[in-house]
Amino acid sequence: MVDTPSTLCLPWKRIEQRLRRILPARALVAKRQELLTYDSDGLTLHRHEPPLVVLPETTEQVAAILRCCHELGVPFVARGSGTGLSGGAVVEQEALLVVTSRMRSVLALDLENQRITVQPGVVNSWVTRAVSGEGFYYAPDPSSQVVCSIGGNVAENAGGVHCLKYGVTSNHVLELEVVLPDGQITRLGGSLAEMPGLDLRGVFIGSEGTLGIATAITLRLLPQPQTVEVLLADFSAMEAAGEAVRSVTAAAVLPAGMEIMDNFTINAVDDLFGHDEYPRDAAAVLLIELDGRSEEVSAAAEHTIDLCRLAGARSIRRARSEADRALLWKGRKSAFAAVGRITPTYYVQDGVVPRSALPAVLAAIEALSARYKLPVANVFHAGDGNLHPLILYDASSPGVLDRVQELGADILRLCIDAGGSITGEHGVGSDKRCYLDWMFSPEDLATMQRVRRAFDPEGRANPGKLFPTPRSCGESARRARSLTIYRDGIGADVVPETVEVF
Repeated sequence: MVDTPSTLCLPWKRIEQRLRRILPARALVAKRQELLTYDSDGLTLHRHEPPLVVLPETTEQVAAILRCCHELGVPFVARGSGTGLSGGAVVEQEALLVVTSRMRSVLALDLENQRITVQPGVVNSWVTRAVSGEGFYYAPDPSSQVVCSIGGNVAENAGGVHCLKYGVTSNHVLELEVVLPDGQITRLGGSLAEMPGLDLRGVFIGSEGTLGIATAITLRLLPQPQTVEVLLADFSAMEAAGEAVRSVTAAAVLPAGMEIMDNFTINAVDDLFGHDEYPRDAAAVLLIELDGRSEEVSAAAEHTIDLCRLAGARSIRRARSEADRALLWKGRKSAFAAVGRITPTYYVQDGVVPRSALPAVLAAIEALSARYKLPVANVFHAGDGNLHPLILYDASSPGVLDRVQELGADILRLCIDAGGSITGEHGVGSDKRCYLDWMFSPEDLATMQRVRRAFDPEGRANPGKLFPTPRSCGESARRARSLTIYRDGIGADVVPETVEVF
């Protein structure tokens, strides 16, 4: 196991002086009122003020910073736009925060081979904007795509609404320029989608900053589809919406994306818009996007409409223009912000379940919400079973944070027992590290740590994240806890490690 390095009494003034000799003055942030900007990521439940922040602009500056950290024995944490939702880019213990948000250049564009190389601070939506005039786009599109950065997407292996058909970030990264924890610069992957040898590119993507910092990223571009259709189906029951998802995917229709919002979220979005874009009385709405050649998309849309009606859709709206399509998706992509207007404090989870388990798991989450007396809004990537339950709470209520985290843990337990995972795209970070051993054996975790040591022998890259440790998790006493899921909610706690869905 990689031990978390001791950081007691690090000489931060001396470290700052050393860094000022190798970086421009504007690259350092040391004033407390400015450091507070970086005390959390998008998951504001966890707040830790960093002792010092640096904002490099080139690979050479990143390498110089990490060489300095290596020589002085200083841990470091990489951070992009700070939109992450797992506490992964937060400095929990004394460490240098390396922020890549000023690394915003497009380094190379090769449309003939459908490639673009960018620095890590380039915002996700900027990639498509840079090439859309040439008939291309970048497929991975997290809901935060107008603010999240490519470097953070690589660290978390981010997904998005189109990952059902096109896959997550790892499916679209060809090559990485990486600065290792000792300051060495190396390249992982290559110019082709498949390269011989060990796939170290794949190892690095999703490693959450524990192996080094990516400073140049070569991405695959896709031709824009000939036709795009967007459908909105509304249902009187969440189970019916889940059945529509199951039946569409079982019918060999492969949508670009399938998204569900529950009644609470629907009303929050309509309130944000100031008009009723979605039917307020619906228990759930299902957004389905189909793309490809015109004839294929038209036939798939008609078949999908029939399947939604058979599943119990009350009505189906078919977008008739690009503006109409954009408006329907705007509501989904504004869902978190819409809920935030109602309650500024909420806790987002990120579990995954098989599509067939969606109805039972959603009913079980509703039962858990009632048990904990905490409302839960559901908005999620239905096509690949990636749930994003938002637990709403009043931060001023005594003891509420413990209840919120316990409810979040129970939701993840449900996902695992239904055959799923504790994360689909947000990563483990500090928020879910104590649940990693619910999914992996001690031998699995030891193997992961051996890989990490190969890149970072001293464990100074994002220390304390991703893996459970006795300091942060104790003996992970909740590991054996299991929940029985019934169609109408949750049964009694039972001992077995897995749970059947009845």
